[in-house]
Amino acid sequence: MRGKNRATIACVMSANWFIGLPVAAGPWFHALQPPPAVRMFGPDDLHVTVAFLGAVREAQARAAFVHAASFSLPPCDVRLGPVEGLGSKRRPSAFSALLLDGRAEVEAALAAVREQMWQAAEARRDTRPPLAHVTFARPSRRAALAEQQNALRWAKALELGAPTVRLDKIALYTWSEDRKVTLFRIVQELPLGAAAGAP
Repeated sequence: MRGKNRATIACVMSANWFIGLPVAAGPWFHALQPPPAVRMFGPDDLHVTVAFLGAVREAQARAAFVHAASFSLPPCDVRLGPVEGLGSKRRPSAFSALLLDGRAEVEAALAAVREQMWQAAEARRDTRPPLAHVTFARPSRRAALAEQQNALRWAKALELGAPTVRLDKIALYTWSEDRKVTLFRIVQELPLGAAAGAP
């Protein structure tokens, strides 16, 4: 089997799942002008990751999302802070804005629930401490080292202006059907007020 059919089947079989907090794209996002070696996320792709589940079955991912009902964070406004290149220092895999105001509360809520989500999905655990961030772009894996370093300099020089974003939902994500248009799609979601038991 060759060409498009093989690529389509590979995509279906290896699609990843994760649970995250959707973030609406604002003027800070739409004003970004990346260099050619950087791929921007789509406006609907922005989120704070709660638990990355990986290439599990849909039933396992939905079992993990059951624990979203115990996510303790109420709806809140947070501010985006400095941009970091995450992954390798020389060849980062993502450009992300760390949270400023509200970061400690968000990370505490992530830490309290993600272990249960991984167990329910039979997913691989991430032993690193939670890091509340919003990824908005990735450098091209095919880019030469010089191009990737230029992309990192671009990201490090960004001044987003500490914009405020609203966190009010928790969602189960998987890959979109056409990743050239948008990377992810929401399969299920829950308002944070309901998840935290707020009135």
